[in-house]
Amino acid sequence: MEGEKSNIESQIKAEAFRLGFSDCGISEITTQKVAFSHYQNWLSNGFHAQMEYMERNQQLRENPVRLIEGAQSVVSVLLTYNIPSQDNKTQFVNISKYAQHRDYHKVIKKKLKALLKYIQTHIPHADARFFTDSAPLFEKAMAQQSGLGWIGKNTLLIHKKLGSFVFIGELVLNIKLSPDTPHLPYCGNCTLCIDSCPTHAIVAPYQVNSNLCISYQTIENKELIPDSMISKIQNHIFGCDICQTVCPWNTKNSVFTKDADLSLKNAIPNFKLSEILEMTPINFEETFEGSPIKRAGYEKIKQTANQIYLSQSKKNR
Repeated sequence: MEGEKSNIESQIKAEAFRLGFSDCGISEITTQKVAFSHYQNWLSNGFHAQMEYMERNQQLRENPVRLIEGAQSVVSVLLTYNIPSQDNKTQFVNISKYAQHRDYHKVIKKKLKALLKYIQTHIPHADARFFTDSAPLFEKAMAQQSGLGWIGKNTLLIHKKLGSFVFIGELVLNIKLSPDTPHLPYCGNCTLCIDSCPTHAIVAPYQVNSNLCISYQTIENKELIPDSMISKIQNHIFGCDICQTVCPWNTKNSVFTKDADLSLKNAIPNFKLSEILEMTPINFEETFEGSPIKRAGYEKIKQTANQIYLSQSKKNR
């Protein structure tokens, strides 16, 4: 049993890969002073826009040990959701890659639950809580601390082989595991993500103003998109991948998802703007069944499509 315990880290990682995760790393659970300071600065600048929930649970964000009594280690996992980019998107609306898959929360939590059960077969007293974008955690910082990548200038986690099209999940465990070496940053002098953002949402390296972000405007903002931004939205109706698609770590890496659990019942087809405008509530429910697009809702998608249509019509007069 002692030999089994001493090698438990490699066994956990092997099981994570067997379950379909793209990578796995381990870190100690520590107070997130650097990430918390950056987060407080982000809030004070009003860069969280109308996402008031980002202001909650600040004590948990700073000290994740509070999430589970006796927490000692974090097992972080990645799951790539990358799919090939389409060559001609100008005539179609743009939907972020992650939304062209099944809602990742259910997929990752199911795998994390299975991973915890595996750990418990080796260490019965092990206990954990599992998360994926569902708790006040600095997930990207934890992933970096576990050696899975670094936080890029667009504030997204970048993996050396997988790029940034990855979902992140964690097991916060009450057992001591040997941590991996934190990852060093590799962005260097590159500013492609900053330079390519049509709305200039990346106001400085590692600083994104959500008020100017296409993803925020097309998903989180329940009001009309400001006139000053609508022409810059282009054909995006849900999310935006521009700062990712231009990143060299994505353009030179072509690791695409093969995870069957991420597959939607019906693949999301290319839509022209007119087709979105003609969509009924029933069409919407059937077409986007199981997709994160339903988070925005029918009214929001139609509202965004209509704003884009009116903007384009005005421009073409």
